[in-house]
Amino acid sequence: MSKRPRGWALTVAMTAFLSGPSLAADELSKDLTSTIALLGLPCGQVVSAKRLGENDYIATCSNKMRYRVFMNAQGRVVAQRQ
Repeated sequence: MSKRPRGWALTVAMTAFLSGPSLAADELSKDLTSTIALLGLPCGQVVSAKRLGENDYIATCSNKMRYRVFMNAQGRVVAQRQ
């Protein structure tokens, strides 16, 4: 195999590998944005999220508000302003 096709294959593989976490983070931000909006809280769009535990996140919105989004003991999704 010549160097050019091998280099191209490596570039494609690395792009796919490195874009995976980014796509997952983008999907999480969309999910948290929708959840906060459905709960009737002002947010705009989630710009960053930090996982605290299973079904437990801190979401930072474009309007600078932060929410802890988690599932309570009754199995309902709750967002508390931080």
